[in-house]
Amino acid sequence: MRIDSLAAVDVHVHIEADGHGCFSLDDELLAASAKYFRADHDRSPTLEKIADLYRSLNMAAVVFTVDAGTFTGHPPLSSEEIADKAREHADVLIPFGSVDPLRGADAVAQARRLVDGHGVRGFKFHPSLQGFAPNDPAYYPLWERIASLGVPALFHTGQTGIGAGLPGGRGIKLRLSDPMLLDDVAADFPDLTVILAHPSVPWADSAISMATHKSNVYIDLSGWSPTYFPPSLVRAANSYLQDKVLFGTDFPLLTPQRWLRDFDALDIKPDVRPKILKDNAVALLGLDKG
Repeated sequence: MRIDSLAAVDVHVHIEADGHGCFSLDDELLAASAKYFRADHDRSPTLEKIADLYRSLNMAAVVFTVDAGTFTGHPPLSSEEIADKAREHADVLIPFGSVDPLRGADAVAQARRLVDGHGVRGFKFHPSLQGFAPNDPAYYPLWERIASLGVPALFHTGQTGIGAGLPGGRGIKLRLSDPMLLDDVAADFPDLTVILAHPSVPWADSAISMATHKSNVYIDLSGWSPTYFPPSLVRAANSYLQDKVLFGTDFPLLTPQRWLRDFDALDIKPDVRPKILKDNAVALLGLDKG
C-alpha cells in the first residue's frame, strides 16, 4: 500500500456479501437497515466491488464483517476468507476480523489465528447485534488476547439501524452499545486500543469524554453524514481531539462520496482535515510501518 499517494483511509467498511451467495444478515435485518439509511444503491457489494470503488477514489478501506451467529442464529461470513481475499487487494484494503464473544474460549483462539494466520489488523464488534455487554468479565480473556496481539478493537456504539422499525427491534438492545460500558474495558486494558465507532448518539458526550480522558480511546466518524454530527463532536474534532478522530463511512450504508461531500461543508481547520481523513488512521494502524 502506497500511503503517500492515498487521499484518505476509511476505517469503517462492511462486507455484507461473499462470493458464495451468502449475506452477513438475514433478509429482514438487511431490509430494515437499508430503509433506515435510505440506501438506494447496492446494499451488499462484494469485497471485489468494494476494492474497485476505493481504488477509483484513491482511498484505502478497513473491511470487516460482524460475527453475530450465536445471538441472531444467522451463519456469519468468514473473517478468514475476507482477510485472505483482502490480501489480493492489499493496495486498498485493510482487513479486520470479527469473532463472536459468546463463543468464549473458541473466540479467543480464533482471534489469535486471524492475526497470526490471516494477517488481520484489528477486530470489529457490535455489542447490540452480538448480544453482549463488553464490560462483563466473562469477555475479559478476549480483550486480553487482542491487547497482547497489538491490534485495535473497533466497537459499534450508539443507536443502530439494524433492526430499526421492527417489533422490539428484533430483540436488539441499544443499551449494550452505550460507550460507557467500554470505559471499563479501556481502563482495565490500557494496552488495548479501543475505537468507538460512530458519533455514539445519544451518548456522544460520553464518547468525547472517554477519548479525552484515555489515551487508548479513539472515535471514528462513520454511520452519520457529517451534516448531522453533534456540534460538541465537531468542536472536539476541530481542536483537542484532532489527533483522535478517524474518517469512516459505514459503507455500503453511507457512501464515501456522500460523506466527503458533507464533510467539505463542515468548518474544519485546514490543518486538521488531513489528520481526520488519513493521518490519524495511518498512525493508529501502523500503515506507515508496512
